[in-house]
Amino acid sequence: MGFIRNLLALIGLLTIAGVVWAWMQYGSYIQKFSEFDDKALEAYAPVVETLLETGNGAEAMIWKVKVAEGLTPEDVEQSLKVVANELNFKNVGEDLPLYKEVSSLSGKDYRFVKIYMFCNALTAAKMLDYSDAFSAYLPCRITLLEDPDGQLWLYTLNMDLMVYGGKPLPPELKEEAIEVRDIILEIMNRGAEGDF
Repeated sequence: MGFIRNLLALIGLLTIAGVVWAWMQYGSYIQKFSEFDDKALEAYAPVVETLLETGNGAEAMIWKVKVAEGLTPEDVEQSLKVVANELNFKNVGEDLPLYKEVSSLSGKDYRFVKIYMFCNALTAAKMLDYSDAFSAYLPCRITLLEDPDGQLWLYTLNMDLMVYGGKPLPPELKEEAIEVRDIILEIMNRGAEGDF
């Protein structure tokens, strides 16, 4: 009986020592993380899951939507622009036909890759007034690309990290950021179906 009691006391002591060590090592991080948005863990979970699954940091930071069979790049492009216009999101720049530039420089045909840029300038200004770091998300980019197997996909940055990934945004700004995220996802999802 004494041996079991001593063993349990030793396990308890080691557990306490482990908790104290972990708190000393990571306590400040845990405390800072507690100041983050309530949905921060939910936002980071799929990022970590994809990172562990693929080992690809870029893959972990994006959203992608498969384009419906039978749609051409021109069909998807038209749909993206019509839906964006319908949702009052401006096409704010020259579409970047990366595949043409690669072909021009290499002298060889390259698979379809074109980048579209959309923005709500007033919301963008509010994001920048909050933090210049949000400029990396501006304008909202959607890439239409053909994978090596010939399948078309739409890609964009994971905007949940912008909305929920740190300390809570001011309520009005958060509401607008969520609206931007929802609009970009709608543009992508409807574009992938050729819906307009």
